[in-house]
Amino acid sequence: MTFALRIAVLLLLMCATARAQEIETGVNVICDTRQQAERIAALLEGDTQVAIGTVNAEARDPTACAMLNVAYVRGAKVGTARSKAGTFDIVEVLVVGYVSQAGRVQLAKKALYFALFKVEEQDA
Repeated sequence: MTFALRIAVLLLLMCATARAQEIETGVNVICDTRQQAERIAALLEGDTQVAIGTVNAEARDPTACAMLNVAYVRGAKVGTARSKAGTFDIVEVLVVGYVSQAGRVQLAKKALYFALFKVEEQDA
């Protein structure tokens, strides 16, 4: 096999195993750190804004966590948290934009955050 053919086969195999990253949009709890996201999940019983306010007060940062309508790419699942409100996956998210009230995505400076995604549990 020629060198050029070997390179072409190698590139083809690499491309075949790459996953496309899908941009999602939605309203999610977004936090600066994994620990803050875990704490939000632990505090969730009813009012999400109360849990967010508590974590932001503990962090001494009014913007540490927020409920935002964002455009994002999911990254790795970094943990699971349980509370009375259910089970949540804690996932790295790369926020790429914000969704306006008109439904348009406005680009943002890309930044890595941590989000909660409720796990749908089924009874056995």
